Amino acid sequence: MAERIPANGRERVRVAGREMVVTNLDKVMYPETGTTKADVLAYYAAVAPVLIPAAANRPATRKRWVHGVGTADAPGTMFFQKSLDHSTPGWVPRASITHKERTIQYPLVNDPATLAWLAQIASLEIHVPQWRVDSHGNALPPDRLVLDLDPGEGAGLAECVAVAKLARTILQDVGLDPVPVTSGSKGIHLYAALDGTQSSEQISEFAHELARSLEADHPELAVSDMKKTLRTGRVLVDWSQNSAAKTTIVPYSLRGRLRPTVAAPRTWRELSSPSLHQLDYQEVLKRVQSGKDPFAVISGRGRPDRQPGDAAGEAAHDGGGTDPRLENYRAKRDPASTPEPFAAEHYRAGPQSGTLREKFVIQEHHASRLHFDFRLERDGVLVSWALPKGVPTSKTKNHLAVQTEDHPMDYADFEGTIPKGQYGAGTISIWDRGYYECEKWIAGKEVIATLTGQDDGGLGGARRFALIHTGRGDDQWLIHLMDPLGPQKEGAAGAAGQERERPAAAEPADFRPMLASAGSTADLAGKDWQFELKWDGVRALIIGEAKKIRLISRNGNDMSAVYPELAERSCWPEQDFIADGEVIAVGASGRPDFGLLQGRMKLTRASDITTAQSSTPVRLMLFDLLSENGRDLRGLPLSRRRARLEEFFIPSSCPVELSPLIDGEVRHILESAEELGLEGVMAKRTGGRYVGQRSRSWLKLKFERTQEVVVGGWRPGKGGRGQSVGSLLVGIPEGSKLRYVGRVGSGFSARELEELRQQLEALPRKTSPFEEVPAADASDARWVSARLVGEVTYGEWTSSGKLRHPVWRGWRLDKKPEDVVVERT
Repeated sequence: MAERIPANGRERVRVAGREMVVTNLDKVMYPETGTTKADVLAYYAAVAPVLIPAAANRPATRKRWVHGVGTADAPGTMFFQKSLDHSTPGWVPRASITHKERTIQYPLVNDPATLAWLAQIASLEIHVPQWRVDSHGNALPPDRLVLDLDPGEGAGLAECVAVAKLARTILQDVGLDPVPVTSGSKGIHLYAALDGTQSSEQISEFAHELARSLEADHPELAVSDMKKTLRTGRVLVDWSQNSAAKTTIVPYSLRGRLRPTVAAPRTWRELSSPSLHQLDYQEVLKRVQSGKDPFAVISGRGRPDRQPGDAAGEAAHDGGGTDPRLENYRAKRDPASTPEPFAAEHYRAGPQSGTLREKFVIQEHHASRLHFDFRLERDGVLVSWALPKGVPTSKTKNHLAVQTEDHPMDYADFEGTIPKGQYGAGTISIWDRGYYECEKWIAGKEVIATLTGQDDGGLGGARRFALIHTGRGDDQWLIHLMDPLGPQKEGAAGAAGQERERPAAAEPADFRPMLASAGSTADLAGKDWQFELKWDGVRALIIGEAKKIRLISRNGNDMSAVYPELAERSCWPEQDFIADGEVIAVGASGRPDFGLLQGRMKLTRASDITTAQSSTPVRLMLFDLLSENGRDLRGLPLSRRRARLEEFFIPSSCPVELSPLIDGEVRHILESAEELGLEGVMAKRTGGRYVGQRSRSWLKLKFERTQEVVVGGWRPGKGGRGQSVGSLLVGIPEGSKLRYVGRVGSGFSARELEELRQQLEALPRKTSPFEEVPAADASDARWVSARLVGEVTYGEWTSSGKLRHPVWRGWRLDKKPEDVVVERT
């Protein structure tokens, strides 16, 4: 799974072609056995070929023990996580699932890199439902049934085995052949493959009837009621996990118990052994390495002629072994009347997604109207869109993309004529085909991928596209041509090996600021970096046009009127350009003072701004050049962009300066910056391109831990603060809710306290915007609309995901709530 798992410390590794940083590898996750995080990563690497088919395309919830499971006397803290953090790598496959009150993005454990990432963030347990999602993000009918046999007090594995055998007989009578899984806890799970023709409600009702039948026939052994008082000496047959809303620990997942036990698939012969016990991870490793996988017949890794639902003839019906995702494809076509392929209909549960080279095909389709069919391989089918206006060739114009039914993989090679009267009648030819690298895939919501076609294909080499759902209907998308991430393969007309500069529309919508990630010196190994001081100010894109200069903030607001001394056209070169920099205010100490700058940020009246130019002068520290004379420079490596910037910049009496590069060892640079009382140092990879999003090519090496937060509530002050605010309740966005991260009651200036209550009372709301707030913090809270962004300093993150000792640093008027992400190193 990984090219290398180091023994301890922190290191960057490649897993199935994906690069990630693994940390704290020597941390003990299971103190009773001394099992470390490195052991956990190695285990999940070894079982990936059998775990992933059991979990693929199922929204995964996680149980995380960030500091280990602890001991019997001092259990570790566990937190249950459904939604993905903003720090989740873009390549992690995911599905967006709408619940009653909110929409949550879940990871899909479809590839070894995602499994390694889950292990890296201490997701010891992985839980999934009995249903999968299709390429649209819609839930498919359940494809397996599960019974959880849970022994009550006075019962144990022996009693679970007895009930499992009785349940097996009933299931076999209806054509289902179950596979047992010792749960890694106390009991046994029984799984049976289904043909996907019934709903979760129907399967739940069947499982409930089975449980009641076992209880009626064997009242001394089995019980179907959840009440603990009825379970003494008996085994609960928990049928409820077949509900669409429930999840079960995935086979081969570790358990967060004192010892590293595993939910381990077993054979029926093993269940008859008097030495039957819950297996630990080392025992399971040996089984997997020997090629033993009893769960293969459920996950689809069994014999090619044995498909889920084929355990007995009665369970299958009219091709029960066909992939249900191709049902719409088959329903629209008559195999006897069209030359289109039908041979590749067999179910493929083994996931293909997450690899870096998956197939694509774009077909020119002369039907009633000419259009192009855009198809990407995903988990054994071709996810498809029709492009009525063709493939976009310009970044400035998006094209409509209508998602159609999934197609079989054989369609990637199809060319021919569909007869009149048949669905899609007309001639189909291949316009281009090849492989793509998936950068992001949120089923039913968003796809970003770089397609590399044939030299003589229609794409002319490699092109990066984003497909974005419009929110209208189920099938309405837009396809957008994006800037490449790096040097791209040119077509036959291009010069091989040359770096590309493309015409650029000098608009903020096209040029978004590149954002840095929090990092440490350990992240710098293996690449070339340049170092600058980290300027404690406000980010600005400088748009230079023929007669004016515009300063655009990170959230797209025009700041030109706020800082007129920086918007003087005579201060800048004559040509059109787009540059990047930071506006700072220098205090009496000679250091950037963010608090001082805040006074300028809030001004709107021209007279106040004119006065402030003398009382609070600002400077602009220039550090990147994105476009010049209409040529887009973002695809160039930083070293080239910096050279262009130094040629571009002309020193003058204007308050604009080049952010200086600092030579020397990074530890010495950091020591000097800290002695000067500066915020930190920026490390930028010299070979990195400029991307309009957060990137690990730019790292913030900060002395003080800071975190941007969104204010969602406040508590009235007491005593001297009786007429003001006692504390702010703050959070970090996750989906449509805020994750509560604590309250901030210190660090406010006297002026801020005077203004604070008035600001907050202007944004009232009746209900909490937070996902969950402790009762003690919510008791007298007043809720506000989550629109305001601030910044705090803090000591550390607690194990429960809260900020320890946060102190208010100031408002971030230049940022929107959706810009806020967790700033963890």
